[in-house]
Parts: sequence; C-alpha cells; structure tokens
Amino acid sequence: MTADTLACLLERRAADDRPGLLFEDATWTWREVVAACRERAAALAGVGHVGVLCDNVPELVFLIGAAALGGPVVVALNTTRSREELARDARATDVDLLLWDPPYGPAAASVGLPTLPLATLPLATPTLATLPSAGLPHATPPESRDERGRASGDRAPGELVMLIFTSGTSGTPRAVRITQRKIAIPGLSLGAMLTPDDVVYCSMPLFHSGALMAALAPAVASGAALAVRRRFSASNLLPDIRRHGCTYLHYVGKALSYVLATPPRQDDADNPLRIAFGNEGSASATRRFGERFGCHVIDAFGSTESAVSITPDPSGPAGALGRLPDGIEIRNPATGERCVPAVMADGRLANPDEAIGELVNVAGLGLFDGYYNDEAADAERIRQGAYWSGDLAYADAAGYVYFAGRGTDRLRVDGENLAVAPIEAALREFGGVVEAAVYPVPDPAAGDQVMAALVLDGPFDPAAFAAFTARLGAKAVPRYVRLCEELPQTPSHKVVKRVLVKEAWRTADPVWWRPPTRDATGFRILTEEDISVIEDEFARHGRPHPLES
Repeated sequence: MTADTLACLLERRAADDRPGLLFEDATWTWREVVAACRERAAALAGVGHVGVLCDNVPELVFLIGAAALGGPVVVALNTTRSREELARDARATDVDLLLWDPPYGPAAASVGLPTLPLATLPLATPTLATLPSAGLPHATPPESRDERGRASGDRAPGELVMLIFTSGTSGTPRAVRITQRKIAIPGLSLGAMLTPDDVVYCSMPLFHSGALMAALAPAVASGAALAVRRRFSASNLLPDIRRHGCTYLHYVGKALSYVLATPPRQDDADNPLRIAFGNEGSASATRRFGERFGCHVIDAFGSTESAVSITPDPSGPAGALGRLPDGIEIRNPATGERCVPAVMADGRLANPDEAIGELVNVAGLGLFDGYYNDEAADAERIRQGAYWSGDLAYADAAGYVYFAGRGTDRLRVDGENLAVAPIEAALREFGGVVEAAVYPVPDPAAGDQVMAALVLDGPFDPAAFAAFTARLGAKAVPRYVRLCEELPQTPSHKVVKRVLVKEAWRTADPVWWRPPTRDATGFRILTEEDISVIEDEFARHGRPHPLES
C-alpha cells in the first residue's frame, strides 16, 4: 500500500491509542476511528456510491475512512442546495443509497432514492439487503468497477474515494473526482507542520474539499487529533479551541471576519492555537486574526480541482496570493498568449485588459483527476495538455500574483462556488420578469456577493420577491437587485455582463438590497448612505475599491 493514499495513512493509525477524533463530549482513539471505518466499509458492501446529507458528525468521518479502506464511494451532497438540485446531483453521481442526519431527513426523502439515517450505522449486511432492489440501480459489487480496483487489499493513488461538487460556467454542478492521492498528498504536506500532540479544529463543512484536505487529511497523516464541530460558529470558536486544546485551525473565506466581529476580550490570545490555515481570507482579516488570537495565519490559494495552488509569501506585498509558481502562467483566455506584468499607478492596476488573464497550469494537471462522467467539463478545463482554471489573476513585475475573480458566470459566496445559470432560470419564473442576469459583485471581506439585474414588465414587489427567492439556496438569494429598462447586449443578443459587473451598485437604475444583518430577510432601496457604508467596508478589510478592481 503506497504512502500517497488515504488508506495507507489510516492504516498507520490502526494501532494508535492516542486521541483521534473529538466531538462534543465524546472521544475516539485513532484505533477506534479506524475500526469504525472498517465496520462501515463491511456494512455497506455491495453499495457502489453512497450519498451523504449531514453536518460535520463523526459518522461522516467514519464513512470517508470507509471509502478509503474499500467501502463505497462517498458522494458529499451540499446541505445548502435545494431539493431539486440535490436530486439532480444524486442522479449525476449514480448514488445508490442516501444516508442522512437530522434535520435533513425530509430533503433526503424528496430525492427519490432509498434512504437510511446515519444513526443506524454500522448496519448488518442483512439489514441493507432488505432495501428494495429496484431502488439500487447502480449497487454493483465495488470490485466490479474497473476504475476503483477494490477487490485487492492495495489501494491505488488514483482510486476514487469521494465525489465533491463544485460549479462551473455552464451552470451545471460538476462532481470532482476525489482520489486517494488527492487527499493524501495535501495531508502529508500540511501534516508536516503537526505532531501527534497537536489538535486540528474542523468546523468547515466536510462536503467541501477544504476541510477534507486541510483538516481531516493532515490530522490523519500526522496523528494529531481531529476536533469536529457540527457547524461553524463564530462565537463558539475560541471556547472550542480552549476546550479541546486545538493548535491548528482550518478556515474558509469570511470565517475569520465573522470571528473578528465578536466582542474582543483581553484574554483572546490566551489560547493554544498556533496555526490558522485556509483560503480567501482578506488581507486585513488574516492580519487582525493573527494579532488578536496570537497565531500564525497562512492564507493559501487553491480549488477543489487542486490543479493550481499558490503558496503564500509572508514577505510579499499586501493582498498578493504569493509568487507565481513554476509551471503556472497567466494567459489570455481568448488568445492563449501570456499576459504582460501588471502596471501599478497610485496603488491601482493601470493595464487590466493586458495584465488580467486566466491561471493556467502549463506543466500538467496537478492533482486534478477529472470530473465524474462529464467529458465536456473535462474538455473545458484541459486544453492541449494544460489545465485552464477559470480563475482570473494578474502578476506584478516581481512575480507576485493577485486574484482578480472567477469571471462573470461563476460566483464564490461565503466559500462556496455558485453557478449563475440556475439562479437566472429561477428568477425568470418570478412574475413580471422579462429577463434576468446574475453576476458577482465583490464582498467587502472576501469572495463575491450575488447581484441580479432584472427587466420587468410592471412594478417591482419587494415582499413578493423575498418570498419567492426564499426557495433558492441561502447563498444564492441576491444581495442586490438592479431594475433595468434593458440589459446591455451584443449584436447576437447575449448579455454583456462585464458592463453590469463594472457598474455594480453605482448606477442610475434603482437598486434594492438585503442589508447583511441576521434579521434582514426583505429588500429595501439602496441609498447613497448605504453605498458609503458598503464601500468603506472595503477599505477596512484591505480590499481594493469595488469599482477599481
């Protein structure tokens, strides 16, 4: 069994009686964790792909381990998606059995597949056999699947362990193939910073690759304990860290900003935390978090595909992702030519059209093992042996890279990739909508917020619109709604979204918005005072002015 597999890393923990998993008031040793993984693998024998709809709970950790050790492939379903999207995702990934944990039972039942509560695991094989055979159309013995080769005790680095969804420009969610090596290699790399005496804090969802590769994997690789929280809570982060003795924290996006918004205390730095590792934290948030809580923050750049990664350089300029690595280039997506270095004037990018391009791995595919059953998606990303990420960036003359966005047809909200096409399709069903365009505008702290431009044939009813959009996933509901007489279009009647993106909320058209407060569920007119507050937030978080990006 090779070292660059998750199976190998788990087997190394099989006789380890140190704490391995911490959850609320319960503790499992690593020996007990590995044993539980083996039990789940045996109990689910005969299931090809098992979908999971749950928060971060121990059973999810055991299932991921079971998949690595010979059990079914785990399809990590996103709990924030609508029921229609969940059904589509399950069909696209050949899910045979759907496991769920409260409160997701009703959503699981709506998918139309056999379901079981996670609490019933581990199952005896006869119990699984009682499920209707007609409901398990893909439930063939795992060893019969050529790509996985699970009949042997050896696990190949390219063997499939999980499927994790991301979104692309087409609007159709894409299932990324998460292989043994895709988990093990980052685990070994990050685990080199840890020892068996460390404790890794995981509150980011394990249905995303970040928590899987930057929390679970390094814990397994190093023998550090993994402290799992059901859901992220800004107010409980520091109490959790002190309670479990956490020394390493994984975060995504605005999590640091949410924690920094909690009332400061004089003893905030009195905690065991040494390292906070993640991505998409703003320059201001990473600096302030490190100062307030007395730890070293490492904000890296990567994606679920893992084909392009950039290591941060603490000595680099503020806002830079790091230096452009060997084999990674910034290319014009239209011409394929390398982009010229950025020219900065008074702190602003003076040549965006020439300097901004797509991050491309010209040396190969990195850890990208393709999408699941999606040749068109693979072809979009892989061209002439190079991986085109879809992520826009520019680099200065010294080689420091700056993120420029993900284009106008993809958004990243609170650490989650969203495609615009499904949101646009839903908005077009709202009464009176003639046309709809959805696009990203910057979030003051990190990532994007959703903005929609609507052409209506009558007055806008904000209350009805709020009720209508409540059916969308929580992160897909527009923050801003622009009411237009017409949308900017090409001669072939395609919407020119770059115009809408550039104008954002600075437009003569009326704009309605949802203020970012916990109790704000409705829309109201955006005022000049609101705009001033919003744009002041960009300066406070150390991000470029939204209309100068």
